[in-house]
Amino acid sequence: MKLRWYQDESLSAIYQYWQQQQGNPLVCVPTGGGKSVIIAEFIRRVMQFSNQRVLMLSHVKEILEQNYAKLNQLWPTCPSGIYSASLRRKDHQADVLFAGIQSVYNKAFDLGPFNIIIVDECHLINAGKDDSMYTRFLNDAKLMNPLVKLVGFTATPYRMKTGLLTEGEGALFNDVVYNVDIQKLIDQGFLSPLISQPGSEQIDLSNVSIRQGEFVTRDLEKALNAQDLTRKALREISEWGQDRKAWLIFGVSVNHCLQIITMLKDHGIHAECVHGQTPIGLRSQLIEDYKQGRIRCLVSQGVLTTGFDAPRTDLIAILRAIHSPGLYVQILGRGLRISPETDKTDCLVLDYGDNIERHGPIDNIQPPKSKSRKSGESGEAPTKQCPKCESLLQAILRECPSCGHAFPASESLPHNDQVSKGALLKSQIKPVWLSVTDVSYSIHRKLNAPPSLKVTYRCGFEFVNEWVCFEHKGYAKAKAAKWWFKRASLGGQLPRSTEEALQDAPTLKIPNAIQVSQADKYPHILNYDFSESPQQASA
Repeated sequence: MKLRWYQDESLSAIYQYWQQQQGNPLVCVPTGGGKSVIIAEFIRRVMQFSNQRVLMLSHVKEILEQNYAKLNQLWPTCPSGIYSASLRRKDHQADVLFAGIQSVYNKAFDLGPFNIIIVDECHLINAGKDDSMYTRFLNDAKLMNPLVKLVGFTATPYRMKTGLLTEGEGALFNDVVYNVDIQKLIDQGFLSPLISQPGSEQIDLSNVSIRQGEFVTRDLEKALNAQDLTRKALREISEWGQDRKAWLIFGVSVNHCLQIITMLKDHGIHAECVHGQTPIGLRSQLIEDYKQGRIRCLVSQGVLTTGFDAPRTDLIAILRAIHSPGLYVQILGRGLRISPETDKTDCLVLDYGDNIERHGPIDNIQPPKSKSRKSGESGEAPTKQCPKCESLLQAILRECPSCGHAFPASESLPHNDQVSKGALLKSQIKPVWLSVTDVSYSIHRKLNAPPSLKVTYRCGFEFVNEWVCFEHKGYAKAKAAKWWFKRASLGGQLPRSTEEALQDAPTLKIPNAIQVSQADKYPHILNYDFSESPQQASA
């Protein structure tokens, strides 16, 4: 099988990492990017060396089935086996073993030593708990073979509570050795585009609490019922989905999902529900019927977020609010797979929980900082920046004490400061022109670096900053010279220092407007409009 360029690059990154240092690498590939192919080829190449044993661990039986099937498709004579209670197989002695962690976490010594252990969907490993199933198994595996190598695969290399999987106390992985851009894979036809349409009404979260990193189910149900939002949303979903072949709807609870199914049948839509308590046999049959087009809509609560491979999915409706960025990315990832067989051109995302606005583009998620301090240690209180006056405040405050700006009642600790404007991908965030009402200048000092001139543009109630580096060298200084001479009067000279630039700054022309990109964490100025008469700056 010929690998795609990024699949081959990811394998090379693993080998190169192990050649240069000792550690556990992490490979990040978007949902739909073909992790099962990468894992299969990785195993095939490893097994070309003698006396090797490879174990692939996962928490979801569908992932075990997919990866096992892909390896045997690629290498039909592979000495592989499965150890999983849910799949009713216990192949102890296979050289290549696919195992459910729930079935083997306390059986490492029964299975024997391995040379390489692969973990798919490794973002679900809870390294902070010494008694977690993964940690227990891996510790036992190292007792049998201290040189055993660990490699992880995921589309989301972070957890909401602990941050990046490579950071923090007890992290099992050392470095992200490969990451590929979602938009690039979409542009090259390897992934399906995502397009969005916000619901006409969103869940009111003013009375919805957050517990253990997610919105409280009971509170969400009350909010939905109070607004009669489910009925309104399903009417819209039925209209938007008329020409869509395969729908996934994510609900709040099992009862909510059953309610959705009943209402969809009133709209003439064949829908079924899959949740954590669905019997394994029935669940497998419903998923297969959906994949084959015999069921138009699957409604899910708590499942179908990882290990669910249904390329024909061309509509995703989120009838709940999601606080976890990882869960948000995993849900939208269900629509990224391409499906030439069904003439799929894109996947429509209908959002009724303000999730797109809350989290922003899935290719620009900013994971939380890792919590590396030990239990009992005091840490710095979480902070946020006031968008009106730029004061740094405690995150718990609902009103800025400096300027009186009121934060929305539902606002929580953000993992991404940018305004998403309903974009699912960074490329969908279009630059905007902002009229400049005032400009101020100050000196910005940073440890072990030359000072720079901080320029703050006031655009109504928005503030946009840029830094001009007169005392740096190379490209930064050349850029500073270009910036200065665009504003300075004819015959002026380039300041020799930041202090000199600050003194002369009030004489500079001020742009009428600035073009700003918000596709990254912080706004970035792309262009300036000097067409209007100069204004007076404040120093």
